[in-house]
Amino acid sequence: MIDIHHHLLFGLDDGPADIETALAMIDMAVSDGITHIVCTPHANARWAFNPEINRQKLDELQAQTKAGVTLGLGCDFHLSYDNIEDALKNRDKYTINGKQYLLVEFADLMIPISISDSFYEMMVAGMQPIITHPERNFTIQKHPERMKDWLRGGCLVQVTAGSLTGRFGKTAQAMATQFLEKDWVHFVATDAHNVQSRPPKLRETYEIIARRFGSQTADRLCIENPRAAFYGEDLPPQPEPQGIEAEDEARPRQRRSLLGRLFS
Repeated sequence: MIDIHHHLLFGLDDGPADIETALAMIDMAVSDGITHIVCTPHANARWAFNPEINRQKLDELQAQTKAGVTLGLGCDFHLSYDNIEDALKNRDKYTINGKQYLLVEFADLMIPISISDSFYEMMVAGMQPIITHPERNFTIQKHPERMKDWLRGGCLVQVTAGSLTGRFGKTAQAMATQFLEKDWVHFVATDAHNVQSRPPKLRETYEIIARRFGSQTADRLCIENPRAAFYGEDLPPQPEPQGIEAEDEARPRQRRSLLGRLFS
């Protein structure tokens, strides 16, 4: 399995404080069946984001671990005005392994109506937004219908493995399951921060998905799509998201977003 959202780099954010904890996280992940990890420190106003330091820490981890794992770099990109403006000028600074896929995170309490325009601009600039853990976002929990416009516009979606096991509560669990039922999900990732409360485990969730939705769906969400994101490849054929048919007022934006994707 391939984990595209994992706070593994030590001493940078609310992930592991030291290299010993980070190495323990790698061991736990590999024991769980994870072969590739994208290291995704926060890129927001609270924690400084420095790609050179991130690369140094990744190289140190790769050199010291004895586990068979392939590490990559990305970030947990906060959708602030300053971040978006910088990403439009410096795409490879934030995307997964300097390719096209970008993990994007909303603020919990407010999502601007204009964010769809920002997603369009990102796609024109060659980035493919992946909305992270929407099932845990308070605004989306209250207004899940907002997801439709972003899916219509070409955004992808990642849910947290722990949401499907109930680690983040019943609301997040129910919403993640509902998104899966509608084929609104493209990736499952751990969003791991440590080895206790936020562990790097995917196997249990993979098995839950396989039992309820079939092994092909579990493979697509935990192996095939994440592999494409890791290496910057096109996703394999995906099921059509259900229930997102464009309303009249959404059609101009849908056409514009599709045009942007042609030139991304």
